Amino acid sequence: MVKAEHNLKAALYFEKGGFSDWSASAFFYCVYHCFLAVLRKFGYESRNQECTIAMIEMLKEEGKIDINEKFIDTLKITNVEEMQESNVIKLRENFQYGVDLEFKEKKEFNKLVNLCKEMIYKTRALVF
Repeated sequence: MVKAEHNLKAALYFEKGGFSDWSASAFFYCVYHCFLAVLRKFGYESRNQECTIAMIEMLKEEGKIDINEKFIDTLKITNVEEMQESNVIKLRENFQYGVDLEFKEKKEFNKLVNLCKEMIYKTRALVF
């Protein structure tokens, strides 16, 4: 949980300093570290993003966690055509491998801030 909160703070810090392209990675890792905290609660550890997501999906299917699919979908690797607008992995890859230096729309940035805050809140409820 601490790492997830740290990543959200980093995303906000990057944006304030004019480096919002790095915020995309921080948003990704915020949600990812929430997932790792949930896995730890159930005695699992993962060092692979796809396995982490698969385990979260398994826990959801088994009824052990109640988590909105939007959180899972935001980290899933899918066909580019199928990617949601808020797919953090898509944004992270675009900023990491592309040439854009900042979020073009503040609305998109704020949407991810809210997604991360919601995920942190949900994780606290699941873990504690």
